[in-house]
Amino acid sequence: MSQSHPAVLTQTESDPGGVAVRVRQLTKHFGAGDQRVQALAGINLDIDAGQMSLIVGPSGCGKTTLLSVIAGILDADEGEVSIFGSDITRMSDRMKTRFRARNIGFVFQQYNLLPALTAAENAAIPLVIAGWSKVPAVRRASEVLTSIGMGKKVKSLPSQLSGGQMQRVAIARALTHDPKLLVCDEPTAALDHETGLTVMELLRESAVKPDRAVVIVTHDNRVFQFGDRIAHMDDGVCVQVEDRNAGAAA
Repeated sequence: MSQSHPAVLTQTESDPGGVAVRVRQLTKHFGAGDQRVQALAGINLDIDAGQMSLIVGPSGCGKTTLLSVIAGILDADEGEVSIFGSDITRMSDRMKTRFRARNIGFVFQQYNLLPALTAAENAAIPLVIAGWSKVPAVRRASEVLTSIGMGKKVKSLPSQLSGGQMQRVAIARALTHDPKLLVCDEPTAALDHETGLTVMELLRESAVKPDRAVVIVTHDNRVFQFGDRIAHMDDGVCVQVEDRNAGAAA
């Protein structure tokens, strides 16, 4: 870990083993007038630290909207989202951007890799944006890539990688700045079964720690086995939370 850029790795105070994300009475609408649609209808949800939580439900139920609000990408109309004790709904856009850059990593269904950059350069992007110089940023990204089995591909372009390898680069990009919260939107949707399971194992190994949390939106019931908790959504609300560790519904 580079010692020359401590600000990048500064984290908010956390409560290991406690609640990583607390959502309270969250509402979100899109459109206006006759076209107004309620995506989130006063949802409440707790996501514990040290766990991988899955958010599931039918298309259009509000899963991705909820994930986007938790990640600070989308603003809610009303309600509260606290991440390790910091209420992002009360932050200015500038504060939210800084908080997101320091504390949140993103993995999406689409890899969103820049075609002219190598795997290591793509994975280093969050560090460069945060102010790291290129050489230490790429070195750090290469270390993360190596840790997830991509050490021989650090200099490869996206066009030279398989779908599973590109998703690993996307995961490395999300992990280079050591985020407290990792949010993933359908990370296995474009992958075959075996590669999808490998990606889920990497997410657990790389990010589930006592003072970290992983939240995944998925339609893929093949990956349910990896979830410590599964939140079921329907019509913008959380209708059930399965605590798989306890073997009972919460």
